[in-house]
Amino acid sequence: MGLGESDTRAKLIDPALHACGWTEDLIRREETAGGIEIIDGKPRKQAKGRVDYTLRIKVNPDTQPLAVALIEAKAEDFPPTHGLEQAKLYAACKRLNVPFVFSSNGHLFVEFDRFTGITASPRPLREFPTPNDLRARYEKSVGFSLESPAARPLLARYPGGEATRRYYQDAAIRAVLEKLARGEKRALLSLATGAGKTFIAVHLLRRIADAGQLRRALFVCDRDELRAQGLGAFQNVFGADAAEVYREADGSNHARNARIHIATYQTLDVDSDDADANFLTSYYPVNYFSHIVIDECHRSAWGKWSQVLTRNPDAVQIGLTATPRQLPIREKTREAQADAQLTADNLKHFGEPVYEYDMSQGIEDGYLAACEIHRFDLFHDNKKVNERESGVSREDLVDKEMTDALTGDPIGAGFAREHYDAEAIEDKLLMPERVAAMSRDLFDHLLATGGPEARPRRRAGRPGGQARSRRSPPNIRLWWKVLMYTSRTPGATSSQRWMVRPCR
Repeated sequence: MGLGESDTRAKLIDPALHACGWTEDLIRREETAGGIEIIDGKPRKQAKGRVDYTLRIKVNPDTQPLAVALIEAKAEDFPPTHGLEQAKLYAACKRLNVPFVFSSNGHLFVEFDRFTGITASPRPLREFPTPNDLRARYEKSVGFSLESPAARPLLARYPGGEATRRYYQDAAIRAVLEKLARGEKRALLSLATGAGKTFIAVHLLRRIADAGQLRRALFVCDRDELRAQGLGAFQNVFGADAAEVYREADGSNHARNARIHIATYQTLDVDSDDADANFLTSYYPVNYFSHIVIDECHRSAWGKWSQVLTRNPDAVQIGLTATPRQLPIREKTREAQADAQLTADNLKHFGEPVYEYDMSQGIEDGYLAACEIHRFDLFHDNKKVNERESGVSREDLVDKEMTDALTGDPIGAGFAREHYDAEAIEDKLLMPERVAAMSRDLFDHLLATGGPEARPRRRAGRPGGQARSRRSPPNIRLWWKVLMYTSRTPGATSSQRWMVRPCR
C-alpha cells in the first residue's frame, strides 16, 4: 500500500526538492483559517483550512522571497495528474498569483504553465527545476529582470515580517508591483469588502518607499471613517511620515511635511462634479505626488477623483475596489446606468484588475464572515404539514388568484393540475397572495433580527420564485413609514461629526 498525501510530501517530495536546491526558507506553507457556516444561528466549522505549498526565489539573502510556483502532493498510488483539470490549475495560479503549478506523487511530477496554458507530460522528480531555473523562466514570463531597478519593490521585505499578512494580500501586492516593474503606471485591485485593502495599500507604498522609489503619496477615500482607519494603518508603518490632510487655523496644510497624505474628496474640494478643487489646486501643484491610491473607487463618481489623477499624470495610480465587474445592466434607471458608467470608467482608466479576491473565496478561506443561513418551511393555508413534504393539491387552489408563471394568463382552479410538488408551484404558477405572504414574513424577520434596511440573500425555491420574492421587499419597505431625517454624512470632518445623528 502506497503512502498517503502527507507522507508522500514528507518522505518523498520534500527530500527531492531539497536535493534540487529548494531549501526550507524557499518553501512556504500558506494555511487558511477554514470556513464557518452559520445555520439557524449555530456556527459550524467546516473542514480545516487549506494548506498551499509555495516555492519562492531569492535574489540575495536579504531580499523578500518571491513566490513563483505552487506544488501539490498526490498520494503515492495516484498518478501526478490526478484531479488536475486545466480550469482548476489556472484558478490556483490566479489565486496565489504564481505562473507555475506542480503536482507530484513522489516519483513523477507534472507542471502547468499559466502563461502558455500547457500541462507538461510527467517527468521523474529528480528532474524538478532548480530555483535558478524557475527564476529564469519567471523573468522571461513577466518581462523584466529581478536585478533591474524597477523590480526593487518586489524584493523589499515586509516591515516586521510576514506573520500578519494573508496569502491573497501578498498575491495582490506582487501583482501590482509586477505591473509597475513592466513600466506601466496604473493598476486596479478587486478585493471583497473586509479583505484588508488598506493593509495592501500601506504595504504597497512601504515597499515602494523602501526601494527608494516613493517621493510623496496620496491616499484618498470618500468617507471620514475610511480616512481615520487609513490614517491609523499608515502611521503604524510610516509613523509621523503619514498625516491627515486638512486646512489648519493658520491656513496651512496639516500634512505639508509628510510623505503619505491621507485625504477625503471633501477635504480636497473635489466631492462633486461642480466642485472647484480649491484645496487640491491651492496646496498641491501639478505632479506633486509620485504615487496615488484611490480607495473604494467603485463608490466614487469619475468626475470627482479624476481631478486628482489628471493633475498628477506622471504618478503611479492604483485603484482599490470591491466591485469592478458588473453583470449586464438591463435596467434603464439613472442609478443603474450610472453604475455601469462608473464601472466602465474604472476599467478604462486602470485596466482590468491585476488581482481579484471575491467574497465567496474569503468565506471559504475563513477570512470573511459567513452569511447566516435561515431555513423556513411554507405551510399552505396554515396546514400542519409543510408544502415541501405535501405539495399542493387542486382543492387547495380553489378561490386563489393564479396566473401562468410563463405567460401571465389567468388560471382557474379547475384548469390546474391534480397535484403540484413544491418545485412545480414555483415553475408553473404565480399566486400574488402567496408571494406577498412570503415577502411579508421575510420582512417581519428583518425587523425582528436587524432592521428593514438589511440586504438578505434570498433563495426562494426556483429561479422564478426568487425573482418574484426579490421584487416584493422593496415594495413592502414603502409601506413601512420611516422618515430618515439624517443618517451618515459621508466624509464629515472631525469638526462636523456633531452633525451626524440618526433621527427617526
